[in-house]
Amino acid sequence: MEGKVWECSLIENSDDEVLLQNASDEEEHSISSGSMQKLQFRSVKSKAIWNDELGMAEVVDKKGKMWLTTGIIRSGKTYFSLEETLYLMEVGALQLLDNCDTIISLTEMYKKITSGKSGCCWELYEVYRHLKSLGYIVGRHGLAWSVKSIQSVHKPVSLEGIGDNKQMLDVGSNIELPINELFREMQISDLRPDFDVYLPNNKFRKSSPGDPSFLLHLSRDHPPSRAEIEVLERQCGGVPLKVCLVDNGRVSFFSFEKVELLVLP
Repeated sequence: MEGKVWECSLIENSDDEVLLQNASDEEEHSISSGSMQKLQFRSVKSKAIWNDELGMAEVVDKKGKMWLTTGIIRSGKTYFSLEETLYLMEVGALQLLDNCDTIISLTEMYKKITSGKSGCCWELYEVYRHLKSLGYIVGRHGLAWSVKSIQSVHKPVSLEGIGDNKQMLDVGSNIELPINELFREMQISDLRPDFDVYLPNNKFRKSSPGDPSFLLHLSRDHPPSRAEIEVLERQCGGVPLKVCLVDNGRVSFFSFEKVELLVLP
């Protein structure tokens, strides 16, 4: 017989960096995201303008190095997703403006994320924030970091028609979509991986990110069934899958392995 086993653990090294690794099937550890990210104040911040139609922020002034592992690049411009924007605001690395150059507050962004629009909900943000605080590199699944990263793993695609920021390229296809249509496709889906997750890496490049260390799916309300896990695994293309649950701010991660059960005489 073959079965599925819940597995989750964390290991802490001498540098206080926490990495997810598989544990034995008797062990199950939950990772708590703890209290809200402590606000930080920086004298130098990147600046971005929020676009309600896209549900993303367009970066207009880059400062520091956090943007090297955050945001997607299209036509030479960097765009932050809702979760990326909020996280950078919380850590004091980003000043967000509207089209009238008025500063958008954290309170306004919390309202946006609790509405569940722009492809992110509060639980997904808690997962994103938790992984980022541990040093992981996290991107939305199915949304390429850059056009170059698409070309590095797929056949050459036509780049005509994406000369402005209203055009983006759908990952893994030869079809160009208007940016608003693309992000409509990226709205929250119950049965698909949510994030591509990479281990901390100071040599990470958006143009050639390589395969993620694992794909992450947020299970809403209840653990996924065996049938749902099999559907998710088929979408992973051989990349390991982890499932997470969020309960009152507590983020738990699980992985699955096939095991052979002994048949008793």
